Amino acid sequence: MLKSKVKFSLYVLGISLLNLLLFHFPFFRFVLNHIDYSTFSGSLLVFSLFVMTVVANFFAFYLLLFRSGRAGRILLSIVFLINATALYFINTYGVIIDESMIGNILNTNYAESSSFFSFTLLGYLIVLGFIPGYFILTVQVVRESVKTCLITLTGSLLFILVFVFANSSNWLWIDKNSKTLGGLVMPWSYTVNTALFYMHQHQSNEKEIRLPAATLSDNDKAVVVLVIGESARRENFSLYGYGRNTNPLLSKIDNVHTFQANSCATYTTAGVKCILEHEDTDDLYEILPNYLYRNKVDVAWRTANWGEPPVHIGDHQTQEMLTKACKGENCGYDEVLVSGLKERILSSRNNKIMIVLHTSTSHGPTYNKKYPKRFEAFSPVCNSVELSKCSRQELINAYDNTIFYTDYILSQVIGELKELKGYRSSMIYVSDHGESLGEKNLYMHGLPVRLAPKQQYEIPFIVWSSGGPTIKNDQLVSQNYVFHSVLRFLGVKSPVYNEKMSIFK
Repeated sequence: MLKSKVKFSLYVLGISLLNLLLFHFPFFRFVLNHIDYSTFSGSLLVFSLFVMTVVANFFAFYLLLFRSGRAGRILLSIVFLINATALYFINTYGVIIDESMIGNILNTNYAESSSFFSFTLLGYLIVLGFIPGYFILTVQVVRESVKTCLITLTGSLLFILVFVFANSSNWLWIDKNSKTLGGLVMPWSYTVNTALFYMHQHQSNEKEIRLPAATLSDNDKAVVVLVIGESARRENFSLYGYGRNTNPLLSKIDNVHTFQANSCATYTTAGVKCILEHEDTDDLYEILPNYLYRNKVDVAWRTANWGEPPVHIGDHQTQEMLTKACKGENCGYDEVLVSGLKERILSSRNNKIMIVLHTSTSHGPTYNKKYPKRFEAFSPVCNSVELSKCSRQELINAYDNTIFYTDYILSQVIGELKELKGYRSSMIYVSDHGESLGEKNLYMHGLPVRLAPKQQYEIPFIVWSSGGPTIKNDQLVSQNYVFHSVLRFLGVKSPVYNEKMSIFK
């Protein structure tokens, strides 16, 4: 601990500079990679961003610490720990901490979050979190008067305004890149975007907007199994031309059709919502399972995942619930969702049935733990949660094994449906989003769609059917096609049905 006391404003300035030096390398790397800093305007922008970042944090930290005493110091120490964690994920996985990423984080359960632990993360927390936190907590300061506080804060704001207007020629560039810049500056990236996330979530969840009533066009027996994939990118499916045979079973099954599809978003909550709604919208309309259930269709939801919109049906089972009734060594994996599927369908007293299987098969970073050992068709595999430390081939091998396992699960679903007598049946498989595997030094998913590489939004859309309407020859579809295709296959007449967005004639 420093023995001499430090002037309060210098103490806060020191913390602001420390915050800049420790946590803003990705921020300025992005700036330097996207402007011509050899020009006067470009160099002024870099210098101004440097100054404004320090002064803006100085202003916020000064307000926080001026009258809060030790509680404020503790809170600021926690901020440095969160900064360290955020920086680890930015550096390791190439993420941007924007509003969509906040939604992704807040909808992550313990099992998923614990899979990210590594000694490198612990190192970030110690070096960038706990050590600076010790400095924040132990330095003695000389308090300043309220008058000095007001003068300091006013001067800070004026200082920021001067630099803002000095960069008027760069306003368009800043506005164009505002989401990326805002997702890399600490601690504003997660504080502001967390507030925005909850504000928008509150607005969207105020009331689910009901769709108009539907009727059944016939009483024929029909069942659709919708399989929602997780982090499955289209280019690693051999059904779409991938060089490796990752779909050995589906490729041998008749009536399997593939469509080119892009996801609405690159994170689970938005991707699943888009799959289940009749159109891509920020509003919370009644989703497909709720709509069908309300209109007398038997609906079951089986999930090994999370991040789903509110599901209001009578039969909702988690992986844990299904595992209790499952027997065999593979019950701890996603194929537990298929356990007893045929029996569930045959036990229904309803002629119209929809079953949703929400998988987690290809979610990283622990791809090697998402499938039973016997499905390790490609090796060696990446065994680290720090994906950049694995060789590219090890990472792709582990990921391809999850697609190989997905192929098996889908073939099992089709096999169960084939054994049903007297039903027209269909399986629709579509992923919530794609996945980056080191391309452009990016990993996993979660970037805004406008910034994301194609691997994060180009997804598989695979359909098998028997005894139902003919499948169209459309090539490019969206996730919203699921809603209208299920209505058409089950014979559900609805005012919101859009013939153009159905894969069935």
